[in-house]
Amino acid sequence: MPEERRVAAVDLGATSGRVMVGTVGAGRLDLEEVHRFGNGPVTADDGSLRWDIHRLHDEVLAGLREAGPVDAIGIDAWAVDYGLLDAAGELLAEPFCYRDARTDRVRATVDAAVPAAELYSVTGIQHLPFNTIYQLAAEADLSPAASMLLVPDLLGYWLTGAQGAEATNASTTQLYDVRRGEWAVGLPERVDVPPRLLPPLRRPGDVVGTLRTEAAAATGLDVSTPVVAVGSHDTASAVVAVPFGDARRAAYISSGTWSLVGVELDAPVLTDAAREANFTNEGGVDGTTRFLRNVMGLWVLGELLREWGTDDVEAALVDAEASAPGPVVDVDAPEFLAPGPMQHRLKDACRVAGHEPPSSRGGLVRLVLESLADAYRRAVGDAERLSGVPVDVVHVVGGGARNDLLCRLTADACGVPVLAGPVEATALGNVLVQARALGADLPDLGAMRALVAATHDVVRHEPRIADAATVSR
Repeated sequence: MPEERRVAAVDLGATSGRVMVGTVGAGRLDLEEVHRFGNGPVTADDGSLRWDIHRLHDEVLAGLREAGPVDAIGIDAWAVDYGLLDAAGELLAEPFCYRDARTDRVRATVDAAVPAAELYSVTGIQHLPFNTIYQLAAEADLSPAASMLLVPDLLGYWLTGAQGAEATNASTTQLYDVRRGEWAVGLPERVDVPPRLLPPLRRPGDVVGTLRTEAAAATGLDVSTPVVAVGSHDTASAVVAVPFGDARRAAYISSGTWSLVGVELDAPVLTDAAREANFTNEGGVDGTTRFLRNVMGLWVLGELLREWGTDDVEAALVDAEASAPGPVVDVDAPEFLAPGPMQHRLKDACRVAGHEPPSSRGGLVRLVLESLADAYRRAVGDAERLSGVPVDVVHVVGGGARNDLLCRLTADACGVPVLAGPVEATALGNVLVQARALGADLPDLGAMRALVAATHDVVRHEPRIADAATVSR
């Protein structure tokens, strides 16, 4: 095995994707972006929101061509969405996007089959209307399907021909027994999901397979190149690369299109209080639990800028910085979930809450960031209360780590320092798990995080005393 490992990390988000090349060696952890592309749901002929998964596959192949010879490939992506395959292994239809409205009316059906408290006691997953269990309940006909593959597993299948489900992502489906670390026995049948759809589970570090002849030809890579299962839920990979000083006294925010706010634990928290607070227990790398809450995230800001016909985030933040502090709204409200006119929705939410809406674009951007920081405050406080983990510092990783205003507002709201970075935590976590599978001296999460801390800078944001003194968690 070479002294240094050179691997390709395919990192897919709901608004963009990238292929990164990571090099790991003694005291070295480098990333190079070789291919970036846009992503987003498309409206099908029937009006549903779908993912153009074949285009994403083509972009992955293009990125792997740009990567050149690598020792391995790992794929991570967002959770809950899937493709259904027939008995011949062919995709039956483009995967639905979790923002499609078809799941709006199925919760009552699932609740009637498995009461919410029982479902949580087995799966530990917070209720979100787009969880895989609700998406499958909304399918018109599952009889033609022989297998269900979550998005990163589907792309891995097209590369290798091997079907399976990586455990950190499987844990988000609400069909997984969080204590046993296996598919939940008897649960799928109760919600009319045929157990045949659930493929064999893999763990981070398992070798999925080597490249099919067609994939090798399309990428220029050798057929012996392995695809390695990583923390294929992108947050699972991101948490691997959080440079914790002490993971037992810290919270994390993986801040991107969504924000995942929580703490890392050794075991799930399955109390009624955790369920009522809508906290989730997702599988992490090395058997850890990601105890967290989903917060709507930078999606709202992105949709606001799209509505204005701009992608100039920096200019928007300058305008927000110049705007006076204003009201906050509940950015987790369901009206912000779907694509559409965010400016109108934000102003309506202000009026409903009894506030005068901001009149300027800068004021609206500030409203989004202040509201996100307030949502982070509530989530961090709940994570601390429900888990018993004392939070002395909050780590922000992902795209939101470069948003200085958001990080400062978060420090003020939470009343503890915020350490921002690394931005590319997801790709770094993906690379580190691959490198370990290839024999790198990274025996545990502590070693991986120490390498991140030694090779990547973070920006420290201290809470302003006047604001921190008023924080109530």
